[in-house]
Amino acid sequence: MLLPFFTALRDAKVPVTPKEWLHLMEAMDKDVGEHSLDDFYYLSRAVLVKDEKHYDRFDQAFGKAFKGIESVGAGEDLTTDIPEDWLKLLNEKFLSEEEKAQIEAMGGWDKLMETLKQRLEEQKERHQGGNRWIGTGGTSPFGNGGYNPEGVRIGGTGKHGRAVKVWEKREFKNLDDSVELGTRNIKVALRRLRRFARQGAPDELDIDGTIDGTARQGWLDIHMRPERRNTVKVLILFDIGGSMDGHIKMCEELFSAAKTEFKNLEFYYFHNCLYEGVWKDNRRRHAERIPTWDLIHKYDSDWRVIFIGDASMSPYEITIPGGSVEHFNEEAGAVWMKRAREQWPKSVWLNPVGERHWHYTASITLLRELMEERMYPLTLEGLDQAMRILTK
Repeated sequence: MLLPFFTALRDAKVPVTPKEWLHLMEAMDKDVGEHSLDDFYYLSRAVLVKDEKHYDRFDQAFGKAFKGIESVGAGEDLTTDIPEDWLKLLNEKFLSEEEKAQIEAMGGWDKLMETLKQRLEEQKERHQGGNRWIGTGGTSPFGNGGYNPEGVRIGGTGKHGRAVKVWEKREFKNLDDSVELGTRNIKVALRRLRRFARQGAPDELDIDGTIDGTARQGWLDIHMRPERRNTVKVLILFDIGGSMDGHIKMCEELFSAAKTEFKNLEFYYFHNCLYEGVWKDNRRRHAERIPTWDLIHKYDSDWRVIFIGDASMSPYEITIPGGSVEHFNEEAGAVWMKRAREQWPKSVWLNPVGERHWHYTASITLLRELMEERMYPLTLEGLDQAMRILTK
């Protein structure tokens, strides 16, 4: 009954290990959330999925596994329909070398299969004629209508309409790591970068300290502590104008999410490549420029720096003095990018252009080299990778 679910999860590239699968079996043995298919959905998702970016794939696999399955008749042995040769073939097809090593650590394949069959057998015996996980002759939680007196029927329209709505809505679609970003999932990715510390005036009651102090002193001993704040410092440099006009909405969403997540956030604009000046107000970009040296002197190496741009320009704008299309730059853009990398070793470049197109543009290749390959696509997966780099 459950093996097609495991297969569907692996096909959907949801990283499920045998250890997690056995944990699910153990939870089922202990009657955790036994009352409906909704309960099984939430239980299995909590046990098997370790990263919310896989929720949408899990929903699709769940729907694939549990739609259109008719019934398990009363008294059927759930283990007789699991050929061991077929399971070993699944082992070869779906398990990584690391997972195979985990199986060996558990006592080998034979031990794993013995445990699996034992748990299925225990489940069958315990739930015979009952109303639990795989009901046989009782009121099965897997019934399409919710209360099937003979076995399991999953899928179809159903008379209650409860279970299907849970996963078919695909409420986590925009968390998938292959989609472009929206404000919600940008926030999810940026949270990897947060670091908390207690700073400022002691204006928050320290409950643990108060209890401990009172117990030690014998009278009420109130302790206060500073509020816990996100202390990470982030500097964002946006490429603006020209070919970046088509990516304005995405940059606005990223900026909006970053302002929410980081208290210590600064931002500036540049065009195509970093040169000797940046600006804060695009309407006065030519009149009120801020020397890049000022940024280098003001923001020390503790700051996390994020460049955002499509890196699409003439290679000369990076490699030679005077290559800028807006002004005469006395030093090449590559010189300033090297200075930036030296000052801010914890820096990355986020590119809204799809990664599969990068090798067609020489300037992207140049900037990737200057960033020491720390360029990532502006997708949830790319932003997640970038945040991991910045936290090191």
